Amino acid sequence: MKIKLRKRKAPVTVPSPSTSFGGKLSSTGASASSSANPRASARLIRRFHVLLKRRAQLEKAAESAENARALKAVDGEIASMGGLAAYQRMSSVGQGADRGGGSEKVFIGWLKELRVQEEIVKRKEKGKNKMRLLEVGALVPDNYASCSAWVDTHPIDLRSRHPRIEEQDFLQMDQTTNANAWDAVSLSLVVNFVPEPHDRGRMLRYAHNMLHDGGFLFLALPLPCVSNSRYLTFEHLAGLMHALGFDKTRERWKEGGKMAYWLFTKRMPAQCEKSSGSGNAGPGDADPARFDKKVVLREGKRNNFCILF
Repeated sequence: MKIKLRKRKAPVTVPSPSTSFGGKLSSTGASASSSANPRASARLIRRFHVLLKRRAQLEKAAESAENARALKAVDGEIASMGGLAAYQRMSSVGQGADRGGGSEKVFIGWLKELRVQEEIVKRKEKGKNKMRLLEVGALVPDNYASCSAWVDTHPIDLRSRHPRIEEQDFLQMDQTTNANAWDAVSLSLVVNFVPEPHDRGRMLRYAHNMLHDGGFLFLALPLPCVSNSRYLTFEHLAGLMHALGFDKTRERWKEGGKMAYWLFTKRMPAQCEKSSGSGNAGPGDADPARFDKKVVLREGKRNNFCILF
């Protein structure tokens, strides 16, 4: 009997110049067929997170010859793995059509459930604008192409892979110019990539500032960041977001799953005052001290992911 040999898959960190992970490149730069090993990709992404966190710690530490050598070693390992470009390639593979698509499908579905699409279409008929969406950490420029009739998407990323994606650090965006300027902000698999817990909190604070009252924040995290963290639980995250001035509108995850999704709504000023118990208190004044330092919430073998103010 003739045995058909299976073609060996290319490693995820070594795409060829003309193709990406064994698939033909689309006009967006993404692979039409992402066949990379998901476990290998996940291992490398986790290693990237560890190295970036270690680099941030070393950069904040006092200067010494030992720290300089350690920082050089960390940078060397990051470079040997392909740098940020390799991380982006692996993440884009995870968003391939053959893997169920990206998290934008969850976000769009929720907006339709809330009849946001209908409201925007009516608004357009009166000559008003589409919904303005800031997509942070965009790997391809057309995640929301199916909604272009009612969503005006502005994709940004630290390292742009496409001319239509602005190369911009979200944490460096002007908070005065962008205050109350957006209808929605998407932070999908972004917060978990930020090395420092306080910067993760700052990212959520900035999102709140940039949204107008009643605006939407879409948050997506790997499920273990919340379900198996020593410092973060679902209840703790909900309290943290409420302290920032957000109300939880939707939540989706399942036991044994890989991802968790949330849709938060920025509270109107009157709602913020009522929830804080003071007519002078604004968003984020609801006991922020609870979230400015690490507190062990669960014992056992768990990860150290946390978000701090």
